[in-house]
Amino acid sequence: MAKPKRKLTPKQKIEKERRRQKYMYVFMNGRQVRVERPPMIDGIPVDEFIKNNADPIWLHQNEMWELIEELESEQEELSSQADDICDPNFRRPSIKSNEKNTK
Repeated sequence: MAKPKRKLTPKQKIEKERRRQKYMYVFMNGRQVRVERPPMIDGIPVDEFIKNNADPIWLHQNEMWELIEELESEQEELSSQADDICDPNFRRPSIKSNEKNTK
């Protein structure tokens, strides 16, 4: 007859939860290996958080020039899209003309 499993003590449960939060298991070369989890900020990987929130001065100070180039190219794309959307010949009706139309 098999030996019954014993329950973990509260201290062991806390340690098990700490290990689960600190490490994750991945497969390398066909074997399951425990590795540290990547650092996260508000549930987002650090690299993505920096890309979304850093300004060009901070990126330059920390030698992340490739992200500066990506930021500039994204801004150029947005400005070209804004130019396509906003027609310079488009005239908005004035408030006075709307008042006349409603009477």
